Amino acid sequence: MNYIIMDLEWNQSNTGEEPESKMLPFEIIEIGAVKLNSHLEEIDEFSELIKPQVYHEMHHVTKKLIHLQMEQLERGRLFPEVMEDFRKWWGEDFIFCTWGPLDLAELQRNIRYYQLEPIADRPFKFLDVQKLFSIACEDRKSRRSLEYAIDFLKIEKDIPFHRAFSDAYYTAKVLALLDKNVLDKYSFDVFHIPGDKEKEVHILFGTMPQESYEKYISRGFHDKIEAMNDKGVLNTKCYLCHKNLRKKIRWFSPNGKHYYSVSYCDIHGYMKAKIRIRKAENGQVYVVKTKKFISEEEAETIHGKKEQRNAKDQNHRG
Repeated sequence: MNYIIMDLEWNQSNTGEEPESKMLPFEIIEIGAVKLNSHLEEIDEFSELIKPQVYHEMHHVTKKLIHLQMEQLERGRLFPEVMEDFRKWWGEDFIFCTWGPLDLAELQRNIRYYQLEPIADRPFKFLDVQKLFSIACEDRKSRRSLEYAIDFLKIEKDIPFHRAFSDAYYTAKVLALLDKNVLDKYSFDVFHIPGDKEKEVHILFGTMPQESYEKYISRGFHDKIEAMNDKGVLNTKCYLCHKNLRKKIRWFSPNGKHYYSVSYCDIHGYMKAKIRIRKAENGQVYVVKTKKFISEEEAETIHGKKEQRNAKDQNHRG
């Protein structure tokens, strides 16, 4: 399998008055990518400017950041032509790698605007190198800039930042230096959510109870109410032994955004489930649910949050 490390530069409207601004808020003007083999050795490069079709004036921030002139872009090829060659270049057996999740979303938004064949019709795996850097080198939660990671890992800065190819080049350098154990910590792109129940995502990370977790990405629902009434969404089976578990703490939301429950498995102990409801590109909502085993002390902390929520609800009704 090859690793396709990709970075994009895009332009946007200075006024937001163009009719296309809602359909295509960010128009891709440059694609840069590096291909690594299974040993994380560079084997090929891709770099091309794209002739704008929507925004013909450079946004002032974009112009200052990437030092590109519109005259340079006008000499480029159109996005559909570049995209066709980019697809051929990345090949068949590959995984995308990006610094953060935004580039893949914008690539697919541009693909949709030009009515090209989608990359996939459902969620697909990719490596968020920004997240992997945090897992391997810091606290797993922080999200640093690419230049910070380059300095942290003492990588030579031999080409300028803030162009598509150079940022892909540096992202590849970071990925190659990270502990190889993080390469299975992949993320899912959800630009296209599962179209039906059969395409929903159920994935287990790790096998040891205190180090593992399960992720579930649902199909689309009309609204939050429909989602939170679905049995599959609310399911809290043990993801290791697959037994139906009795809930110690029933589903509740401490903040109106996330939902939590705690169940107990006689074999593996307390299991926390967390639901996040998100808005999909097609206007529907979908659910990302994670299940993870926790300590009794962590279960007590969640119980305390539910008691606080109940007290607030009582005060509100009173």
